[in-house]
Amino acid sequence: MPTGPADPTVLHPMPGQPRVVLLRPMITSPLIEVGEFTYYDDPDDPTAFETRNVLYHYGPEKLIIGKFCALGTGVRFIMNGANHRMDGPSTFPFPTMGGSWSQHFDLLTDLPNRGDTVVGNDVWFGYGTTVLPGIRIGHGAIIGAGAVVTGDVPDYGIVGGNPARLIRTRYDDADIARLLALAWWNWPVEHLTDHIRIVMSGTVAELEAAAPASL
Repeated sequence: MPTGPADPTVLHPMPGQPRVVLLRPMITSPLIEVGEFTYYDDPDDPTAFETRNVLYHYGPEKLIIGKFCALGTGVRFIMNGANHRMDGPSTFPFPTMGGSWSQHFDLLTDLPNRGDTVVGNDVWFGYGTTVLPGIRIGHGAIIGAGAVVTGDVPDYGIVGGNPARLIRTRYDDADIARLLALAWWNWPVEHLTDHIRIVMSGTVAELEAAAPASL
């Protein structure tokens, strides 16, 4: 029986389950940053995450995902390149069709940019969720299956629906502040390994008691 911590550098962390991949070891785009142990589950081809699940990503905005996030099948991040002009009679992107139309490319490059899409640590994305450009999702949040996230999600918030609405928070404000101060996702992996059961099923007070002495 293994006694050491899990390895954040392996592509397939679950033996016999090729549908699950850790994203950090396989990301190649400089526009995508993913923390350790964040995984994606897809029965078709999870290794195609960069092209199938991060859409219209022409830059310069980034997709930043924290550590220990769980991404269900079909999660999609829509990036800023999906935007079209809406201030004139037509939304059609004529300059992208080439020919002499391309001389008007400035009509696309000056579109509003909401900036980076940023996902905190320990976020759980349900099946088939969609995140729009420039969204901030807080630590410990839960995104319900099929949700379309059009606005920022608070730390430890649970959202669902289309457009996604805040259903409730997992803890009250005081406990959320305590959890953010503990930031267990930044604990040394050896220390975290010793306290997995508390991290998964303990109370906030037990988590505080288990925190590294240097915290």
